[in-house]
Amino acid sequence: MWVEFDPVVVGQQVAILMIAGLAAGFLAGLFGIGGGFVVVPALLLVFGYFGVDPEVLTHIAIGTSLATIIVTSARSVHAHHKRGAVDFKIIREWTPWLVVGVLIGLLLAKIMDGRSLKWIFSIGVFLMGIHFIRPLISSTKHNYKHMPQGVPLALIATFLGAFSALLGIGGGTIAVLVMTICGRSVHQSVATAAGFGVVIAVPGALGFVLLGLGNETLPFGSFGYINLLAVVALTAMSFITAPLGAKAAHSMNGPALKRVFGIYLVATSIVVFFNAIYSPNKMPDEVTMASSETFTSAKGGL
Repeated sequence: MWVEFDPVVVGQQVAILMIAGLAAGFLAGLFGIGGGFVVVPALLLVFGYFGVDPEVLTHIAIGTSLATIIVTSARSVHAHHKRGAVDFKIIREWTPWLVVGVLIGLLLAKIMDGRSLKWIFSIGVFLMGIHFIRPLISSTKHNYKHMPQGVPLALIATFLGAFSALLGIGGGTIAVLVMTICGRSVHQSVATAAGFGVVIAVPGALGFVLLGLGNETLPFGSFGYINLLAVVALTAMSFITAPLGAKAAHSMNGPALKRVFGIYLVATSIVVFFNAIYSPNKMPDEVTMASSETFTSAKGGL
């Protein structure tokens, strides 16, 4: 059963998530990312604070993040397309392999528990944060004339889709890196990467809905592993700020801002990592109930 509706609690959740949505939308437009690096940690903190079962908490955070990315990335693509920066040919070429990768990511998410997903998220976000602070691969040292084709394209896009589905992100960071290495401008790379976010998020969100159907420990307002209340709160705000981020991306040189964002990602990864280590597999009430049932059974058998 869903957690019982409490208007005060729900109101507090929505207010906090609306603030996160403002940041997620702006970052989606600025960096060509889906906003998942902001949304997933926010959801983990908010729903964790309000007592959501740890066994479903991470799945809900990732699934809900993917659902919000559909809106934030689409809004970002629209804003960039007005400036003629989106290369839809690249998006069409990458789409089949991105979807294959997402399906692989969903299969992995199905067999992994919440703690394992937190570990993957923290490691992935840590690497992305380090890249923002000091690029792991420099696009100026490796400059190719053409985008990958054939087997390289299949491998990169499949990995990107699986990695993004497991982390609840739009894959913009990796996509921008690949495109800039291959000689595309930063502005065009950011704009096109936003399109990748839509391609990844649609099948990813649908998959997390199916994975969560029938689960009886979901918080109020959930449909599968997607919390609809959180989606509305986050996307409503990101709809406002995504165009502002896109405008900023076309008007500023932001290496310092990227480093600040990288520090945020590293700090977030550390928090999630330690949370994965020290968080219990069951809620305290569940542990108490299980112990009580065990004691009762043992007593009855004496």
